[in-house]
Amino acid sequence: MIKLEQNEVQAVLTQLDQAIYNHGEWFDSITRTLVCRLPHDHRDVAVDAHRQCRLGQWYHGAAPDKLRVHPGFIAIEAEHREMHQLAAKLLQTAASGDAISPLDFDSFANALERLRLQLYTLKREMEDALYNLDALTGANNRIGMLTKLREQLELVKRHVQACCIVMMDVDHFKDVNDTYGHVAGDRALAAATRYVMANLRPYDKLFRYGGEEFLLCMQNTDATAGYEVVERLRLGLAATPIHYEDRATLKITMSFGLAMLDPAVSVEQSIDRADKAMYQAKAAGRNCTLIWDPSM
Repeated sequence: MIKLEQNEVQAVLTQLDQAIYNHGEWFDSITRTLVCRLPHDHRDVAVDAHRQCRLGQWYHGAAPDKLRVHPGFIAIEAEHREMHQLAAKLLQTAASGDAISPLDFDSFANALERLRLQLYTLKREMEDALYNLDALTGANNRIGMLTKLREQLELVKRHVQACCIVMMDVDHFKDVNDTYGHVAGDRALAAATRYVMANLRPYDKLFRYGGEEFLLCMQNTDATAGYEVVERLRLGLAATPIHYEDRATLKITMSFGLAMLDPAVSVEQSIDRADKAMYQAKAAGRNCTLIWDPSM
């Protein structure tokens, strides 16, 4: 899954809205050409018509690089190309004076609807990402956290996959605020979160739980693999300097508590286990990772 910051998601949504509008304008023009038997635009019957329309120009040229790896974005290309091929067939048939068959028109209409579905599905995903992102850090906010975890718990119950959750908290964050000010603290928190998200696996999800505390959901992951991922994050973050307006270089560390989503208990109880492990990590000296066990 791609990781876009909030301003990037907003930019993608603006571009998508314009692309969808341009596509609607193109469709209106094609409909008018066919119904009124007007001469067609030569670009609409070209081999690369899907690249020449304004939607295609955005898709193949101006769309952000990060968006190009999104499965929904990739799926648009095939539907867009096929729709243009079918549109070209209709235009060429009309230009020759022959009647357009219902089958050809239905094929075009179906391709058009599939393309629209892909476009609006991508837009919906971007909107969900925008409204579910924490404005400061770019992590997911808590709105969809329990829903996500409950979905994962159902998979755990059906023995489809394991799921590891991690509570993580910035160490001595109050000292950063007290020493450098809250603006510096906010920037340090945002920088630390960006580091973590940049080094997660594509299918991991990070939620801002509250303040400087976060919850990480790692699907299809057992405790051993989860511990290895978290330790890489912990060590990398501790070694990464965070610069603040050329006046200070901050070092941020985090404490981590890990627990498995247990099919025998609720999501909330599993979160509480990870939280207890995290507080044990704090008590053990901070900047470490502990796995929950019943003695905690």
